[in-house]
Amino acid sequence: MTKLIKTYFSLLKVVIVLCLAAMVVMVFANVVMRYVFNTGLPVSEELARWCFVWLTFLGAILVLHERSHLGVDVVVQIMPPKVRKCCLTLASLLMLYATWLVLMGSIEQTRLNYEATAPASGLSQAWFFGVGVVFAISTGGILLYQLYVLIRTPAADLESIATNTSSGAD
Repeated sequence: MTKLIKTYFSLLKVVIVLCLAAMVVMVFANVVMRYVFNTGLPVSEELARWCFVWLTFLGAILVLHERSHLGVDVVVQIMPPKVRKCCLTLASLLMLYATWLVLMGSIEQTRLNYEATAPASGLSQAWFFGVGVVFAISTGGILLYQLYVLIRTPAADLESIATNTSSGAD
């Protein structure tokens, strides 16, 4: 199972790199076309925007998995261990709820826009909104696992899982 998870996150990294490379090529080509040939490629603007959205959401999945997101844990660090565990559990549950809302909204938007086509590329708008589904399912799994680890960890030992002071990814 660990190998499958590592493969999934490696695949995410590859897709992020491909999105970034595609954005650079499309935007650069469009700039050259505008200045040299006085024309542009409208499809490149649209696809670059889609790549940026996918890159952002997939990057957020990786950041959550690696516990590299920005956080202010000064208040949490000064709390007694049992209060800290309660606050971290509450925060995890709130994040799971927000992820659930993102999932439901993304599924609805993807469903509503399945037959709608993008103006420049003609591709289904579901590709644009579908990233929210991928994001919510991935982060939901990560958050459930992190909540499981949090609940099973004694309050006195929370130091290693509350922040990125441990080895990183679980």
